[in-house]
Amino acid sequence: MSDVLNNRVLVVPSAIWILAQCLKVVLHLFTERRLDLRYLTTAGGMPSSHSALVTSLATAIAKVEGVGSPFFALAAVFAAVVMYDAAGVRRAVSVQARILNRMLDELFQRQSISEERLKELIGHTPFEVLVGATMGIALTLWWM
Repeated sequence: MSDVLNNRVLVVPSAIWILAQCLKVVLHLFTERRLDLRYLTTAGGMPSSHSALVTSLATAIAKVEGVGSPFFALAAVFAAVVMYDAAGVRRAVSVQARILNRMLDELFQRQSISEERLKELIGHTPFEVLVGATMGIALTLWWM
């Protein structure tokens, strides 16, 4: 267990991911004036904790193994795929869920049907991904 806890390439990105998730709660509190602890476990929102995690991981590997290592190449490609998914595919799903929920609202007003709603906060805006990525890189460089 001590080997795992001493592995900075694992510990630092994990800590940055937790920090990003906590930051979502704080930012939501300031913008909406309401504490919502569900942001600790949700995908989506500001900043992108997924982007912070994967860029932190790639940065930590670059610091330990060098940017010429195959481990860094793997981490960099993995980070690019995760961030593309967060800002592209999952963002599109969020927009579609919002539209479908509006359609359901209009339908609810006309007749009684099941009110199960789709989750709208799934993806990230490109800015949220950029902030998460910047946070991951900067904090990892500072921490390591």
